[in-house]
Amino acid sequence: MSDRSSASTQRLQTAVLRRVSRSFYLSIRFLPSRLREPVALAYLLARTTDTVADTARISGAFRRETLQTLSKAVQGRASQSVVVDLVASFAPLQGEASERMLLESLPDCLEWLGRLETSDCLNVRAVLEKITQGQMLDLQRFSETAEITALSTAADLDEYTYLVAGCVGEFWTRLCFRHIRNFAARPENEMLTLGKSYGMGLQLINILRDTGTDLQAGRCYFPNDELISAGLSPAQILSESERFQPIYRNWIEKAERGLECGMQYSHAIRNRRVRAATVLPALIGARTLALLRDAGATALDQQVKVPRKEVRVMIVRALTRRGGF
Repeated sequence: MSDRSSASTQRLQTAVLRRVSRSFYLSIRFLPSRLREPVALAYLLARTTDTVADTARISGAFRRETLQTLSKAVQGRASQSVVVDLVASFAPLQGEASERMLLESLPDCLEWLGRLETSDCLNVRAVLEKITQGQMLDLQRFSETAEITALSTAADLDEYTYLVAGCVGEFWTRLCFRHIRNFAARPENEMLTLGKSYGMGLQLINILRDTGTDLQAGRCYFPNDELISAGLSPAQILSESERFQPIYRNWIEKAERGLECGMQYSHAIRNRRVRAATVLPALIGARTLALLRDAGATALDQQVKVPRKEVRVMIVRALTRRGGF
């Protein structure tokens, strides 16, 4: 790798990653260098596709089309000029400086992807293909209408959480088994299953935490058949939040089961630094769920977030515990 390429990679891993992430940047610093690059790059590319998907000033149809173009670029099937045009179109539309920086770094990220060893590159491309599929499906399901749209069934929600996060648990597992000798006390197939459930649980926590803002934006991730059984429509959730609570609590319990898979996954990891990086999201997620439970129906009217001070305590806990968590 040239000095210029190395400097570009270092900038992406520090300046850009730190600006667009809070907890993930902390987690990735624990990783051995051979893991840090593919994991950091996959995260930056996933955040880039997410930024495109969330650019509300552009129609959903155009965002889906752009995501398809971006997916082709990640898979190595789009020219540099197409990528430059994409950045030029979307970067000025971002209200946050960090999101503009992220989009502007896309050409460097794609160049970095091309420098990864072949197996890592294939893994990054495979996980990004699933993530963009989930994001495009999301845009298709929540079409631009005045009414709040709900997913039809729990299977639809499971499909979404797998595509945007469960597959990340599988990606992480494959990388670790390839790069870390004696990675885990459990076999790879068991770790893949636990990693998948862990990722889905973490994404479900995001959905639970963002329920109020999602509903205001016309998106309801909670299955319509469950709402109908409770005598609710998606539009009634915010005004009748107490009646919604049994459904909400059931999905909190499902998220907790996903985190339990994450704890089992982390406990099986032999490398202490990788174990610390892996368990930190579960610790933050568990605290987030506790805050959501405590907030009750008011969780839909506020932004629940674990304070930075508590996160720092969790980091110390993750690094210093030698056995279970």
